[in-house]
Amino acid sequence: MTVVGGGLAGCEAAWVLAELGHRVILREMRPAVRTPAHQTERLAELVCSNSFKSTELHNAHGLLKAELTGLGSLLLTAATEARVPAGAALAVDRTVFSELVDARIRAHPRITVIHGEVTELVSPAVIATGPLTSPALAAAIRDRLLSGSADGGRSIGSDQAAAPPALSFYDAIAPIVSHESLDHSCLFAASRYG
Repeated sequence: MTVVGGGLAGCEAAWVLAELGHRVILREMRPAVRTPAHQTERLAELVCSNSFKSTELHNAHGLLKAELTGLGSLLLTAATEARVPAGAALAVDRTVFSELVDARIRAHPRITVIHGEVTELVSPAVIATGPLTSPALAAAIRDRLLSGSADGGRSIGSDQAAAPPALSFYDAIAPIVSHESLDHSCLFAASRYG
């Protein structure tokens, strides 16, 4: 099995597959191809917040962490070991966290890490490249999505079929929603803070 992307999702996927007995090739483009956000060559390098949010069991974030811990999550084990004070949140020392994940992935007998850019989709595979996907792989994903649809891609933005869709990254906490896409007959306007 191939996992493309050595970030959080890719490392967790590779770990789970290997723990289930599969031989895994984890493909990571860095350091051969660098990104504007990463500073090291380590797997699971955090480039945004160092917080994994709440650990309290009365909310979804905490429940998910408890469930993943019970399932043997590599990331939550490393995060617990790299934890820094942050109240009820699970925040980590970025360096310690990525060092722990990187070392455990590389030491797993059923995981082989290969560095270098992936430019074509392979199968079977888990594609976990996130918002910093290389332009070549993003194009391959776009082409697969377009060729895989019954109408040749016209269902993706049907009035914009001439221009292939681009991959976009939207912040999960502050999503971008276009005003004209909303059905105002069933909505009301309010501030989340007011």
